[in-house]
Amino acid sequence: MACCGKFCLAWIVLASWCFAAPHPNILLVMADDLGFSDIGCYGGEIATPNLDRLARNGLRFIQFYNTARCWPTRAALMTGYYAQQVHRDEIPGLGGGGRGARQEWARLLPDYLKPVGYRCYHSGKWHLDGGAIEGGFDRSYILKDQGRFFSPQVHFEDDVKLGPVPRGTDFYGTIAIADHAVDYLQDHRRDHEKTPFFFYLAFTAPHFPLHALPEDIARYRDRYIEGWDALRQERLARLAKEDIYIGSLSGLEREVGPPYHFPEALELLGPGEINRPLPWEELTDLQQQFQSMKMAIHAAMVDRMDRELGRVLHQLEEMGELDNTLILFLSDNGASAEIMVRGDGHDPKAEPGSADTHLCLGPGFSSAANTPFRRHKTWVHEGGIATPLIVSWPTGISARNELRRTPGHVIDIVPTLLDVTGSQRPDRWKETTFPAFPGKSLKPAFHDDVIVDRDCLWWLHEGNKAIRQGDWKLVAAKDDPWELYDLSQDRIESHDLVSEHPETVSDLKSLWQEKLKEFTDLAAQSLENQPQPPQRRNRD
Repeated sequence: MACCGKFCLAWIVLASWCFAAPHPNILLVMADDLGFSDIGCYGGEIATPNLDRLARNGLRFIQFYNTARCWPTRAALMTGYYAQQVHRDEIPGLGGGGRGARQEWARLLPDYLKPVGYRCYHSGKWHLDGGAIEGGFDRSYILKDQGRFFSPQVHFEDDVKLGPVPRGTDFYGTIAIADHAVDYLQDHRRDHEKTPFFFYLAFTAPHFPLHALPEDIARYRDRYIEGWDALRQERLARLAKEDIYIGSLSGLEREVGPPYHFPEALELLGPGEINRPLPWEELTDLQQQFQSMKMAIHAAMVDRMDRELGRVLHQLEEMGELDNTLILFLSDNGASAEIMVRGDGHDPKAEPGSADTHLCLGPGFSSAANTPFRRHKTWVHEGGIATPLIVSWPTGISARNELRRTPGHVIDIVPTLLDVTGSQRPDRWKETTFPAFPGKSLKPAFHDDVIVDRDCLWWLHEGNKAIRQGDWKLVAAKDDPWELYDLSQDRIESHDLVSEHPETVSDLKSLWQEKLKEFTDLAAQSLENQPQPPQRRNRD
């Protein structure tokens, strides 16, 4: 009997090893211009039951970062390098940015995953150089026209341009992105059932223009009339209850408005618009009504994104693949203080949130969306770069509804996925010299609340710069002096310690410059005989 018991146990172990999926599926979900506390499981009042369920079944990282802007974040997310290393954000005197072209060695994730058997899919925003099929994806829907949620003029299927969507149809960008995701997953089940997949699902919501379905807006129409001051306090209390952030609230910087000034847009938008985060009681009744309506549309867009993600998750459940799918959710930058009018323009008489309008959230409710932090998208203070990161993988992570406090960054996603899948650079690349990835695998933090060891995290975007080493963060807005914060005590960056710790300031400044030189030297190598295309400012 003992021998038989040992044999049975060995058979069970062998069987479980043989029939376990060799690689998990991967679903990488990115929101656009989502604030740190916009979703329910990070302190928000917006209904996000699907994201909340993923968090309850997995992990929430509470010190995770992006690059403060859409295209640099996507470059880092897909390549594993800082955007400056791969010409996808500007380096002083060297160029690079929204139209920069990556080097030959700056491969995208599919080139790492396909050699170990993955099928790769994409649906949504792209904002990388080249096409998605060209970048290694097997199927792709690119919604390039982010200025029109109802009638995009520029979108592609499998890198082939589609016709423009006319006004008056039932097209809505967030739904279309999920539709393509569901279609590709159904095709995968039919034609590639035994093959693991990597799916990059990149929603354009809640990026401006604030376009939402009327029924979605109706759920939030009267929710925000008490204003951004009250909303920030509500979210602060929920963040404390969830143990995500316990402390005071950053002060509103009433002189910090949008990063770019468009006076003609302010005039067109009318007397309800305001480009400073003034105390709510200082606003006129008209301004309060206008601002609260904008936040209602923003909330409707987040709500709809969660609903559409729910359809994708339901498809995974129907396929029997949800438990063995590693799901990661994050945002490309903090909420946006921008105010502009572009695309099809803005009709002040049209229903707010409709196709004839072009509204932006602005600095007041952007400050609420980024609660409890300072500043907004494009800045590298915490409000511009802090993002939720939800990680769910039921068969691979035993932890449920736990927080992870290790600092992390989008440069860590590629090393993490390569670690999880056992992927390496293919043999055909052996003659190519690859720089080391600057990021670290977060896989150790999947199992325990450990701090992943690293040298530092580094930022530069449009003159805004920062470096974090341990709990110290040195940060400066463009043309402003350096500020020093101890994030273990002061995550809201309210007590500048520059004068108290001059040696720390000196060390971090030197390290920031050292990294800049390293990235500049690397980027310059490929430009010696390959001039970059003309640069233009990309305000997406």
